[in-house]
Amino acid sequence: MFSLQDLQTYSYVGIGWVAWIEMETAPKLYRLRGGSTSWTVGVRWLPMSSAIAIAAAYIVGSIDFAVVVGRMYGIDIHKEGSGNPGASNVLRTIGKVPAAMVFVGDMLKGTVGAAMGMIASGEPDPMVHWALLAGLAAVVGHCYPIFHRFKGGKGVATAGGVMLFVVPLVAIGSTLLWAVIVKLTKTASIGSLVLAVITLPLAMWRGVEGLALVWLGILILLVVWRHRGNIGRMIRGSEQKVPA
Repeated sequence: MFSLQDLQTYSYVGIGWVAWIEMETAPKLYRLRGGSTSWTVGVRWLPMSSAIAIAAAYIVGSIDFAVVVGRMYGIDIHKEGSGNPGASNVLRTIGKVPAAMVFVGDMLKGTVGAAMGMIASGEPDPMVHWALLAGLAAVVGHCYPIFHRFKGGKGVATAGGVMLFVVPLVAIGSTLLWAVIVKLTKTASIGSLVLAVITLPLAMWRGVEGLALVWLGILILLVVWRHRGNIGRMIRGSEQKVPA
């Protein structure tokens, strides 16, 4: 039979594993004893303001500007071109101005999400891990929007908005590189995947570390996962091109 004993200390005790849950009050450490094995469990409350910021970032991310702009032009973007509700498909099917509107809107979702995370944390540091976590929530909202039956885009522009808030120099340089690659290859997904490869080391170079780096890594993996269909089409040589 396990017993729960408040140790009133923050040192690791016994053999086993440590599990942390973010909560609002001061941390407490407990020891679970069973036979010759013990477990130490740390508990911290998740600040309510941060929880609200993460949820709000997801909702903001769920606003699909490709769908909104498409409807302005009388088009269901899910039924045109590749069917992806993103700036590249809008560019192919509607035009440059609507695509620019979608790109800016999608970037702002990431920037606003990351800003909400930083503000809720109470730390005036855009590299605080709460900013990256809320930014990740915005990207998840873009990819799996609650307003559109969880059928969203690839997350590239929204991820770029997160980076613009956290490490603006990396974001600006990456955007210019993406534009050059797309200009040369006429394939947006190639530019996006190149950015996915270089973003993490560049962010580390600019000082992103710890949990912030973990959230950024998950964000990048999500963007790559959302491009798995594009990767398959590139291998087959059937990936759609974007206009010059």
